[in-house]
Amino acid sequence: MEISGEQQSFSNQMKIESVERRTANYKPNIWNYCFLQSLKNTYDEEKYRTQAETLKREVSCIFDEEKDPVAKLELIDCISNLALSHYFEKDIYETLNTMVNVNNSGSCMEDNLYRTALYFRILRQYGYAISQDVFLCFTDDVGQFMTSEHLDAKPIFQLLEASYLGMESECLLDTAKFFATENLSANHELFSLPCPLHLSVGWFNVKKYIHDVQEKENNNTNKSMLLQLGRLNFNMVQAQQQKDLKEILRWWKDLDLSENLIFTRDRVVESFLWAVGVASEPQHESLRKWLTKVIMFILIIDDVYDIYGSREELECFTRAVNRWNPTEIQQLPEAIRRCFCALYDTTDDMDLQIQQVKGWNSVLPYLKKGWADFCKALHVEAKWYHTGYTPRLWEYLDNGWISSSGPLLSIVVLFGVGQDLTETIQILEKNQEIIYYSSLIIRLCNDQGTSTAELERGDAPSSILCYMREANVTEEEAREHIRNIITNLWKKINGLCINGSSNNLLQTLVNIARVAHFIYQNGDGFSVQDGETRDQVLSCLIEPLPLI
Repeated sequence: MEISGEQQSFSNQMKIESVERRTANYKPNIWNYCFLQSLKNTYDEEKYRTQAETLKREVSCIFDEEKDPVAKLELIDCISNLALSHYFEKDIYETLNTMVNVNNSGSCMEDNLYRTALYFRILRQYGYAISQDVFLCFTDDVGQFMTSEHLDAKPIFQLLEASYLGMESECLLDTAKFFATENLSANHELFSLPCPLHLSVGWFNVKKYIHDVQEKENNNTNKSMLLQLGRLNFNMVQAQQQKDLKEILRWWKDLDLSENLIFTRDRVVESFLWAVGVASEPQHESLRKWLTKVIMFILIIDDVYDIYGSREELECFTRAVNRWNPTEIQQLPEAIRRCFCALYDTTDDMDLQIQQVKGWNSVLPYLKKGWADFCKALHVEAKWYHTGYTPRLWEYLDNGWISSSGPLLSIVVLFGVGQDLTETIQILEKNQEIIYYSSLIIRLCNDQGTSTAELERGDAPSSILCYMREANVTEEEAREHIRNIITNLWKKINGLCINGSSNNLLQTLVNIARVAHFIYQNGDGFSVQDGETRDQVLSCLIEPLPLI
């Protein structure tokens, strides 16, 4: 008997309604649209730009006037901590090149642990291949660091920070990290290990740095000038970011997805914060908007695969994204159809914007492939969940670096900061290792922050659960194993960034992993908004710094 179209439609609807939908019980969005749209910021006025240009010229003069090499390193370090490096790139690299040529192996910094550690850290940070051997003079015959009753916390802290820029097989820096941690823990009661500078999001730390330096060095004229520029720059950049955020909020409201996709997270402000952490500079406003839109769809699609879709629906959705064909989704529930159509339209719009802003040919094939690969990886994890399969850790990570969304985010970042399309594609192809390692860090940091809630919900296995079952260990032992993997991944990234061409561009790519460290350092900073993520939104996007 032939089935009519109406009967087929009714049958499909019955199938959709019979699917048992899961829920993650995400909390509602805490940010008020009208409040954020009402934010007013006067720091985009011409008088502030004029004042900032004057301060930049004065700071640039310090590089010529200052003769003490340690003071110059401290100046560069201060500029970096204030997120001002992009203004003084020429001054910084000229200074460091001169130091490298004069010092050769850094000999003029020897016999002083603070100077040596600062020299090593700054040079590594800016991509110079300085050897770990500069620390040998501080070790004994068996390679252990020597302590001294006169050694205070300042050089030990500097050594600890320097140790995080180590590469693979640099055992001396591993020893330095252990020595510094043990020394600070034993001799300084209030010591608590913060997220090291090298793994932190620089822009997120600017306010705290200004506060800390202000308390310690009120009488330093150069520092005062730099802090003044840092405050002013922070507020000016925040003014631009608030404009970007308002535009993104209007886009999200007009898209009208949050009322229909009630199973997913409404986290547009947090998504924008991630984009700011990747590229805070005013000239990257287009990148921040593109990246925020992509992150929002990553969250939604992740929840489609993790929570909402049935096996058959996910098969169909994956095929539709792979073929980039809206006709493939006609039999899917309305929520998934709306998700696909919004993704389709937003990606096409983004491609047109990239062409207009950059003057490039279409990059749609790269964007489509990024989404297709991401959805295929999520589909693999969904099939593991539905069949009750727990992969071995290597198998999980072989898929997980793609499901982390790192490769997709990297494509958008490179298109955002790249100047020439051909060159940008070459950089994309040449730096797949950095993208791979950064993506693994995102995956593993995400798992560290979300695995407890996912275990309670019975979600697909994370890296922690995979290793617990594979090695028959406790959750804490598995977490420690994952932390060690993350440490080794950073060493690999450090090695690739040393003497790497397009160092600034590579650092922007690596910033994706740094934001992951922040978002997931104490739990799930996306799903749970009212903790450190909320504080960072207020600090970074809403509350300006007082100008003194």
